[in-house]
Amino acid sequence: MLGDAMADAVDDWWIIGGAAVALYGAAPPQVKDVDVVLSVSDALRILPGLGVALTPGEADRRFRSDFYCQWNVPPVQVDFMAGFHAFDRLLIPATRLPVAIGGSTVFIPSREELVTILRHFGRPKD
Repeated sequence: MLGDAMADAVDDWWIIGGAAVALYGAAPPQVKDVDVVLSVSDALRILPGLGVALTPGEADRRFRSDFYCQWNVPPVQVDFMAGFHAFDRLLIPATRLPVAIGGSTVFIPSREELVTILRHFGRPKD
């Protein structure tokens, strides 16, 4: 469902977090949502067509997004983070690996880069 929804993306996008860990075959404690990092322009272009409200993100000391939007239609909630920053640095993974799921394709950073990203977040759950 997510891969189909993002088929019209112009810019690269990635699943990060626990869902990406699970796509590598690891068993995180529980995947409550799917975190998607995407560009602001793709968020503006794609999310309204999914019925997802473009909600400005709220900043905390670790994270901020230009838009933080939730899509509750799929079986697992999808959190879209457009213009996502971690510790004031725009997060744009350098690697992008395709993963086939249910007839569509989603993308994740390389295993090594995902580990680096999650360690950078500095949270025990990551």
